[in-house]
Amino acid sequence: MFHSARSYARRLPLHVHIALLIGALLLISALILGFFHYRQTSQIIYDSSAKLSQQIQLAVEQDLQQTFTPIRHLLNLLALAPAAQSDSLPQRMALFEPFIQALRDNPQLDSLYLGYPDGDFFMVRPLRHAHLKALLNAPAQATYQVWSIERRNGEQHSLHQFFDSHMQLISQVPQAVEPYDPRLREWYASAGESDDQITTEPYVFYSSRQVGTTLARRIGMGPVLAADLTLANLSATLARHNVTPDTQLVLFDSQGRAVAYPLSERLVVGNDANELIQARELSPGLAALLDMPDLLQGRLHLAGRNWLVSRSHLYEGGPKGLNLAILVPEDELLADALRIRWQGALITLGVLLLCLPLGWLASRLVVKPLRDLARNAEAIGRFDFSHPGTGRSLVLEVDQLALVMQRMKTSLASFLEINASLAAETRYDELLERVLRETVGIAQADAGLLYLRDADSGRLEPHGWICEGIDADSCLETHRLTRYADSASAPVWLRQPAEGGESMVLALGYEQAEDLRVLLDTLQCRQAHLLTCGLHNRQGDTIGVLLLANRHSSAQDEDPSLLQPERIAFVEAVSGAAALSIESQRLLNKQKQLLDAFIQVIAGAIDAKSPYTGGHCQRVPELAMMLAKTAAASNAPAFANYRPNADDWETLHIAAWMHDCGKVTTPEYVVDKATKLETIYDRIHEIRTRFEVLKRDVWIYYWQARAAGADDAALATKRDRLLNELDDDFAFVAQCNLGGENMADVDLQRLQRIAERRWLRTLDDRLGLSWEEAQRKAQHPALPLPVEEKLLADRPEHCIDWPAQERLEPDNPWGFHMQVPQYKFNRGELHNLSVRHGTLTDEDRYIINHHIVQTIIMLEQLPFPAHLRDVPNMAGSHHERMDGSGYPRRLTAAQMSLPARMMAIADIFEALTAVDRPYKRGKTLSEALGLMATMCHNQHIDPELFELFVRSDVPWRYAKRYLQEEQIDEVDVEGVLRRAACGADG
Repeated sequence: MFHSARSYARRLPLHVHIALLIGALLLISALILGFFHYRQTSQIIYDSSAKLSQQIQLAVEQDLQQTFTPIRHLLNLLALAPAAQSDSLPQRMALFEPFIQALRDNPQLDSLYLGYPDGDFFMVRPLRHAHLKALLNAPAQATYQVWSIERRNGEQHSLHQFFDSHMQLISQVPQAVEPYDPRLREWYASAGESDDQITTEPYVFYSSRQVGTTLARRIGMGPVLAADLTLANLSATLARHNVTPDTQLVLFDSQGRAVAYPLSERLVVGNDANELIQARELSPGLAALLDMPDLLQGRLHLAGRNWLVSRSHLYEGGPKGLNLAILVPEDELLADALRIRWQGALITLGVLLLCLPLGWLASRLVVKPLRDLARNAEAIGRFDFSHPGTGRSLVLEVDQLALVMQRMKTSLASFLEINASLAAETRYDELLERVLRETVGIAQADAGLLYLRDADSGRLEPHGWICEGIDADSCLETHRLTRYADSASAPVWLRQPAEGGESMVLALGYEQAEDLRVLLDTLQCRQAHLLTCGLHNRQGDTIGVLLLANRHSSAQDEDPSLLQPERIAFVEAVSGAAALSIESQRLLNKQKQLLDAFIQVIAGAIDAKSPYTGGHCQRVPELAMMLAKTAAASNAPAFANYRPNADDWETLHIAAWMHDCGKVTTPEYVVDKATKLETIYDRIHEIRTRFEVLKRDVWIYYWQARAAGADDAALATKRDRLLNELDDDFAFVAQCNLGGENMADVDLQRLQRIAERRWLRTLDDRLGLSWEEAQRKAQHPALPLPVEEKLLADRPEHCIDWPAQERLEPDNPWGFHMQVPQYKFNRGELHNLSVRHGTLTDEDRYIINHHIVQTIIMLEQLPFPAHLRDVPNMAGSHHERMDGSGYPRRLTAAQMSLPARMMAIADIFEALTAVDRPYKRGKTLSEALGLMATMCHNQHIDPELFELFVRSDVPWRYAKRYLQEEQIDEVDVEGVLRRAACGADG
């Protein structure tokens, strides 16, 4: 016991333990933070140097872009001038004013000129420097020079013209001998070998002694337009970024020649000052860096100093780009940072020594209440607001902290609960009602009124009213509140918060109430306390005003809770969250409206692409939605589980509108193909011409035989027989071209016999062709002229192969299973005329069917949100069949969603009844449903959906709106269902 007591006596009080612990923790923390700060500061310094290099590189790249890009655009514009390809100086002088304006607008331009294939030359340059005027013997008042060289009839004519600042001619000096030939210059040769603009390596301009480069481009197959561009701005840019006295920055080309340097006067060397200095000659540091081509970023030790070095390549400035080298002395760069680092360490140590005794003293006063507060804060951190509050403390601040924490806990709990309820509401009208109810509840107000600003007109309109259990909608319907055109016309209690001002608290009497008199009447009082608070979106714009009201009673001893400052602050916080929820719902609605409008624009564009299918993309969605609503309302077992929510309706709506978006890639001349030989035009006219040639040959034979003395009667009989045969054969071919009836085998045999007729072609059929058709023709040898050819033929050039990027492979990632024809197009005359039914070949049908492939590919590339992920499958399945024989994926009924099967029925019914097709008339109701019954029997469409469709009023409602009166006839519903084998008797 004695030993235990002595041990207990040696123990220290709790506050001492806490003080020592705090001191030790502070000391350890200071050491750790100091070391960490030291390491981080050093790293930040080195990172800053790297960022500095990047900034310098970015600045140089921007200067290059700002220097070169306008000049490239300028050359492209000047190349369009007709005078650029003129043959004489007077005509070329039309370029004088545009060139002068370009030189004025671009001070970095040294000259603009044109070199011609015959050696002619035309230049305009400004005389900005006195030494240039002296070099050219220009008059003192001369501002511009025009230098022209013309070569005519083996003679050369060179002329120097000088103009003043008003572009008035001062003098002109002809030159007898001019050795300059633009065709021998590098810029001319390089531009001639390129289809695009070229840029020469930087060099020193002969006249101005400035460093620059030449940009040039060929105009068609004629002259070359060029511009001399100075690079003086780059040296100025490097000088601006010379962050320390000894920093070295240089821009050099692929040959190591310096192009830009802060001391730009050192760039040009040589006896005649016409050479660029090598970058390594500017400083030993640059020489050392250039000797290490693999060192792009790092540190370099040279002459007893450490240097931070960086080297990068810029793609602008010449055919091989430019290189930027940066050397920064480490001691100069880090001088201030090192000083700040040591000062921070000393301040940290001083603060640490001061905090140790203060921590010991404070621990004695706050240890127990702080422990309770810590536990309470931990519970709040877990969003556990049921933890009991802390006890009272002798320390006033701790006691106040405990009270504030209790209030904070209550406020946070209410705020989070309200936020959660607002965030969970996805319907706009219900959201507005909930905003009112929640804010009226937390403010303990008697009534609430919500004004919202119309996004388009700016009007302030009442959108909700709640008053002691009275339904908000009925209040707005009963009491016509004023809609203010703008906030300036609103009362002061509404104007200030509506214009972004602070919330207003005021007492409002009956005489000043105006519109709010009906509110006072409802509250049965003559005066009320109002709180008006603005609702602000993320951009700080006011989207509405929230008004809360309390009755005023003379019996009250203190202000109502609505007017307490903490209550006002809480209402403002809640109103901010409410405003964000309202704005989010508004933005979501706007985005949905934009998406819907965009979708309808695409569908309208597809319909407008062909005059014969116009309206299909707009009618199918309406028909699909009608059928879906019927299924949703049905209690039949097949549809008992089909109860779509708002997301499902949106998915169906988008999928129905986009179900044929792939048709934008389908050529309209295939969709609208009215005859077998029609492509962009009807090729029956070519065949008619050949028949005309054969008929002329009959007449020629007749007259030649008569001239030779043959019997006229026999010749006339033969002539008339041959002409009648040709007329009859052409009439048969023309009838085959219409595709109105099925072709029998005997018709195909006759077509083959007619095709075997020969006609004589004497003209080359490879002249005047497009490059694509000429390329196909070139794959086969040309026959010597004249040549006899078949009257109707399937020639090799009629078969157009699939491009590699359009070929649909069997293992494609989308799972498409479609029979792809050998050729993309087969325009063979016999091949097309031999189509047994209709006008479309297998290739045409595949091109048309391929639109559904494009629909799926296009839609799957769109980033649909999660609730719209089924749009591509739903839109791309309306050509599938229940037995798996459809396209493009050969899905079965079990693999298709119910809405996808609905869209198949809607698409088929609309296509059968449409009256705007060139190849068929619109079916009547009974005909269309009869054909669909056959499809149902053959397992092409869903039998249960078809029965629902036929027994509902959907076909008749659709018919009254879109079909012609003669198409709406009586339908034997039970007979149709028996035929489909899905009715009660089936």
